[in-house]
Parts: sequence; structure tokens; C-alpha cells
Amino acid sequence: GIHRYSIDQLLKEVEQCLKLGISTFALFPGIEDELKDRQATEGLNPEGVYATGIKTLKSKLPEAVLLTDVAMDPYNSDGHDGLVSNGEILNDETLDILARMALVQAQAGSDIIGPSDMMDGRVGVIRKCLDEHGFRNVSIMSYTAKYASVFYGPFRDALDSAPKEGDKKTYQMDPRNRREAISEAELDIEEGADFIMVKPALAYLDVIYQLSSIFELPVAAYN
Repeated sequence: GIHRYSIDQLLKEVEQCLKLGISTFALFPGIEDELKDRQATEGLNPEGVYATGIKTLKSKLPEAVLLTDVAMDPYNSDGHDGLVSNGEILNDETLDILARMALVQAQAGSDIIGPSDMMDGRVGVIRKCLDEHGFRNVSIMSYTAKYASVFYGPFRDALDSAPKEGDKKTYQMDPRNRREAISEAELDIEEGADFIMVKPALAYLDVIYQLSSIFELPVAAYN
């Protein structure tokens, strides 16, 4: 059930979806292994497949709203969402990379930036970077409560982005901890998120309900 599209085939898929009344599309890149490195350099390439796909879609189908993914794992030879050193994820050192990645996507035509990495402070850094470069109208949909889950297996297969060592439990959320979702939402909203998201949605309907009861921002559900 996994389908990957070349850019020309993606255009056809999005065009068909628009005719069905689907207006917004979340794009994720499949990157060849030889383009991956520890700094996720390909994620900053304005001529890479991801930026090229965004540009092409917006030029051919400008009515399509594009939500793009900010995280290092599709481009990272370590398969993690952040810089890795001696088995440790370097949160603060990752933030500048994420901000520059978001800027490349905004320059290519992204309408909504979706930071999925779960690094602390990244929403504020991305918002500041976008605003400073004139992209104040590009929205941020924060992956606010992204729980560690085996449901992500097929997605990682599609992107070939599973961690080479260890797991993501040091930065994704503990499934037993519902209160952390509230503090994460407070921080993301304070840093400038336009809407917040819970993932995986179906197993965390209580968290969706809790966040929507407390906060006025829209709550997205990634199922």
C-alpha cells in the first residue's frame, strides 16, 4: 500500500485529488542513500528533489495548498531527526539546520511548514527565520504531541528513514505521558505555531480532546 511518485506523476495525483475537493497536500521526500549525510545537507538544497517538487506543483497547480515537512531524518545518514554525536541527539545544534530547511521550503513555495522533528525550541527558531526573510504569511503546523510509536513503520519504509542505531524515544513523547502534551502545546503556541497536531491520532483521541478543550488554536490529527 505504499506509493512513491516522481514529480510528473505527483502532478497527476494532485490534480485528480483537487477535482475530488481535496485542497491541501502533505509532501514527503524519498532521498537516495548516496545523497544522505550526518548534516542532512540535501534538505538545504534549493535544486533538490523536494524543493523542485514544491516549485513544480505551485507553478502548475497554484490552487493546491502545500504542507511540507521539516526534519533531518529523510536526509540524515543516521536516520534521526537531529544531529547525532556519540549516540546523543544534539537538540540545540539541530535548530539552525531546521530553520534553514524551512526557509528553503518557503522559498520554493510551501504554504505551511510542518516541523516533525520534536526538537525543543524549533517552532520559535523557524518562525523567526521565516519572518526575517519576508515569509510572515507561511504558516507553521507544529507536530506538538508526537508519541513514540510503531505505527510509523510503513512511513519509515517508504522514506527509508529508520534510525540506523537506537530509537527516537529520547525526543518523541512517552505514550504514558498525557500531561507533557499540554506543556509542549503551550511552548509551541508561545513560539508562534498557527496550529498544533497530535500523532498518531487514533490512539490519542484523549489527547486531541484535551488540547482542543484547553487551547483556542486548531488541533490537527495525523492518523
